[in-house]
Amino acid sequence: MGHLDISAVSYFLPDGRPLLDEVDLRVADGAKVALVGPNGAGKTTLLRIVAGGEAPHGGAVARTGGLGVMRQMVGRIDDGRSIRDLLASLAPAAIRDAAAELAAAELGIMEVDDEPAQMRYATALVDWADVGGYEAEAGWDQVTDSVLSIPFDRAQDREVRTLSGGEQKRLVLEALLRGPEEVLLLDEPDNYLDVPTKRWLEAQLKASPKSVLFVSHDRELLSRAATQVATLEPTATGSGIWVHGGSFTTYPQARDDRRSRLEELMRRWEEEHAKLKTLVLTLKTKSAFNDGLASRYSAAQTRLRKFEEAGPPQVVARDQDVRVRLRGGRTAKRAVVAEGLELTGLMRPFDLEVWFGERVAVLGSNGSGKSHFLRLLAAGGSDPGAEHEPAGETEVAPVAHTGRVVLGSRVRPGWFAQNHTHPELAGRTLLDILHRGDGHRSGMGREPASKALDRYELVAAAEQTYDTLSGGQQARFQILLLELGGATLLLLDEPTDNLDLHSAEALEIGLAAFEGAVMAVTHDRWFTRTFDRYLLFGADGEVVETPEPVWDAARVDRVR
Repeated sequence: MGHLDISAVSYFLPDGRPLLDEVDLRVADGAKVALVGPNGAGKTTLLRIVAGGEAPHGGAVARTGGLGVMRQMVGRIDDGRSIRDLLASLAPAAIRDAAAELAAAELGIMEVDDEPAQMRYATALVDWADVGGYEAEAGWDQVTDSVLSIPFDRAQDREVRTLSGGEQKRLVLEALLRGPEEVLLLDEPDNYLDVPTKRWLEAQLKASPKSVLFVSHDRELLSRAATQVATLEPTATGSGIWVHGGSFTTYPQARDDRRSRLEELMRRWEEEHAKLKTLVLTLKTKSAFNDGLASRYSAAQTRLRKFEEAGPPQVVARDQDVRVRLRGGRTAKRAVVAEGLELTGLMRPFDLEVWFGERVAVLGSNGSGKSHFLRLLAAGGSDPGAEHEPAGETEVAPVAHTGRVVLGSRVRPGWFAQNHTHPELAGRTLLDILHRGDGHRSGMGREPASKALDRYELVAAAEQTYDTLSGGQQARFQILLLELGGATLLLLDEPTDNLDLHSAEALEIGLAAFEGAVMAVTHDRWFTRTFDRYLLFGADGEVVETPEPVWDAARVDRVR
């Protein structure tokens, strides 16, 4: 068993701003602690400090047991790493180092097959056996067989970027949960996972004896898996932390109760502070005419000074206030009409009508064609007119299909895709993007642009470039661009994956007020409750409408 102790950890951003302020957190043996808080509060930074990737500017981290880490970028790996490289990077240090040396020795003997290269390779094989490399490969065989349905010897040379985001996540989760490390750090482990896999993750976390600190925005997973909820709360001096000792089910009420108590204590402190200042001023005036009051005046000054030095009982963290104002507009009664539509190699022909104002959740397992379907609509359908050009500057790649899908009159699609890199925004500050506008969005002056950013809790990042924002901040900015772009059909691909709890709730409120149709690909069970129609992309290629959300659709059977 292992545990984790974070003691008075502080951290400052490169520009000098405080990010973390004396954070204390203990993850006890076998505990499953969820780390939540607004985007930008420092959750990922805190995990990097615990993992050793960042040095704190104050405080310390201690633990017992080995440490396994899933980083936030898993699911978006697009470099040349192989599956063997990825699994080796998750192993204990001795196996990790031996794997790197074995790979280098194999490459060396392929380039120059001489005696030194052969000796190096032979030594690397011996070292690999000595550190338990072959036993590790036996475990990796179970991992690839479970995730990809193929043995490790066939999977090991495959590039990770050829896997879907969900497969990348599942591969790493399987390796860490099966591995020897007693303490796990999981940064958004549920992103890219379909609901059956999220349910698998919930069950694995509850059954595992490992101690786990994880970041998640999935309210259903939090309610089912977390034994404690630790909240990073931003203040002017950096984020502090509050730990709720119960599950997420009781967390909202506990947080409201705590806030009420703190506000009452603050009110009493301010009242006492005002009384002391009034007393000091009164005695100062009176002592000018009565020397006998000088000692009382001095004592009152001392009392006020000590009171102010002690400070208020606790600073009440400001609640995040994200206000989404998605407007839309009146369109034809039928916003989307599909007739005999078949996405090549993904689904069988189907018909569909989506009416003005409807909310349609697009469900199904990973790889079933849901995102391709949304992308086809984002491009304007089979035969787009000028009025169907997508709002924004994003280029939409074509989708091979047969049959036909058309958008109704005055339907302009606005597309949000969680895994899109948005090269048109990279290197540009948020103010510059809003100032310049695009083909469907008018430019804005500095003041209105700042007000728009403020509504999305992004005004502090106004001078940052888009690519330096956190995943949640990028998601909020993309939603702001949809709001400003004049879309009348919203096409949302996993919109809540990177949004913190407050932002997800704000999006739900904004969608409720949107005038137009909404279609969303989602695996967020909490979010899906706000929809009124459910379109299921089945593993057999059939597309059907269901009266209730269906989460147990089988995985699509494809050649791997």
